[in-house]
Amino acid sequence: MSDPSATIEIETAPNPEFAVILMHGLGADANDFVPLVPELRLATGPAVRFVFPNAPEIAVTANSGYVMRAWYDIRSFENIDRQVDETGIEASCATVRQLIEAQNQRGIPTSKVFLAGFSQGGAMTYSAGLTHPEALAGLIVMSGYVPSRRFIESRVSAANRNTPIFAAHGKFDDILPIQLGEATRDFALAQGCSVQWSAYPMPHSVCAEEIEALSTWLGERFRSPPAPRVQSPG
Repeated sequence: MSDPSATIEIETAPNPEFAVILMHGLGADANDFVPLVPELRLATGPAVRFVFPNAPEIAVTANSGYVMRAWYDIRSFENIDRQVDETGIEASCATVRQLIEAQNQRGIPTSKVFLAGFSQGGAMTYSAGLTHPEALAGLIVMSGYVPSRRFIESRVSAANRNTPIFAAHGKFDDILPIQLGEATRDFALAQGCSVQWSAYPMPHSVCAEEIEALSTWLGERFRSPPAPRVQSPG
């Protein structure tokens, strides 16, 4: 469970119409992507609330048991595969649902909430987003991956099968190889999602071209009312 008292919020203007819940990567914290907000240059569009939660501090097996902020335990980093703790993913998905509900209670419907994340935060974006019972505005995945296909396939929500996804990855990523990003893109497409995919000549990071593309993508989502989608019965 993340610490709600440590969650950072930034609003581009009063009375936000949209929310972006952005999850940090392994070992980082809620401050990591705060500088992204002004770089997106969204001041002329509708007001947006950016929510930056903190993952809990846990021992990460694949990092010699060191305690760090992580959305779930990673047991092994062998090749491009990841052996992960699905119980931890489930717990973090519950945290994400609480964060979405908090935005609902403050006047922002789920249809105007974006889930976003970098690296392990991107993995949580896929895991929580594709299994959420109500249609989201979109998913933003920066250098992320699907940590457990089985977890998503057993819980996938009809409400988010055609959710628009912005996904970007570094061609020279030595932490999460580009092949992992490409396989995840194909997995999302197989679920019926609309994926805008880009690969950039960068390592495990974010570049200016990616931020520019994300700004454009968000602007298009803000201007277009969400299409009616089938809601999950469960």
